[in-house]
Amino acid sequence: MSDPFFHPISGFELPRFAGVPTFMRLPHVPLEHERIGDVQIGLVGTPWDAGTTNRPGPRHAPRQLRDASTMIRAQNGATGIRPFEMVNCADLGDVGPNPASLDDSLARITAYYERLVQKGIRPLTAGGDHLCSLPILRALAKNQPLGMIHFDSHTDLFHSYFGGMMYTHGTPFRRAVEEGLLDPKRVVQIGIRGTAYDNEDRDFADSVGIRVIPIEEFHARGPEDVMAEAKEIAGTGETYVSYDIDFVDPAYAPGTGTPEVGGPNSYQALQVARMLDGVNIVGADMVEVSPPFDQSGATAYLGVSIMFEILCNMALSVSKVDA
Repeated sequence: MSDPFFHPISGFELPRFAGVPTFMRLPHVPLEHERIGDVQIGLVGTPWDAGTTNRPGPRHAPRQLRDASTMIRAQNGATGIRPFEMVNCADLGDVGPNPASLDDSLARITAYYERLVQKGIRPLTAGGDHLCSLPILRALAKNQPLGMIHFDSHTDLFHSYFGGMMYTHGTPFRRAVEEGLLDPKRVVQIGIRGTAYDNEDRDFADSVGIRVIPIEEFHARGPEDVMAEAKEIAGTGETYVSYDIDFVDPAYAPGTGTPEVGGPNSYQALQVARMLDGVNIVGADMVEVSPPFDQSGATAYLGVSIMFEILCNMALSVSKVDA
């Protein structure tokens, strides 16, 4: 059972529109806090989008996601899981990027997550664009490569942009494989679709053994069958989950920088995250929510609802380790 200090504020105690918003109304426990050593799962914001190559805006997502997350309640309506009673969860605040330097921001993010690893905290991150995943993986996979279950409409496996720019939101997992942070044979990418410049990213995936499940296959087979394969690929080893909101069809999640039509609906978006049960999730992220394109706030609310589903399965992972 978790410490009551780490339980979220109930809407019966304080209205959801009142108070300072934190992720899921959890206590704010920065790294210098006296209770940081008791945190098992830390929710973190990475307000940084210097890797964006078209429509910017994800740097503003952690604030919007926090505000939307005040609607998250204590119990999963589908599974009955009550994660905040299983493990100690807290909002750790944001990693402070350097908006004038991509390299310095990458280093700052990695250094922050290295501190979380030292404290035994499993991070659930709200980005930021998808380049945020690379410095996080540099910290989490410092000792051994991880598996990864990746939901996206893009592979993010490109070599470079604009004649040699190696670090963009389209290259993080190419770098992660090259740096030995990911075991490509334990990586699966789900939902890939859209027009393309060429086959460079898919050719790289084939060359190293990454399993790519395009959206046509996802729809033909259904979420249950696809997720059964994804979990088999990830296996029992330590696994990272990366969830780009543009995995979801823009009819349900318009607030993102690079939307691609033909994706899953909002129920399927929750369903695949719910089916991560049994995966040894050592870290996860929700990226590419872009408030400037999310006028209704629906994208952010879907984003934090998916985060809650992932959190429930992270809580199961932690509970098994501690048992």
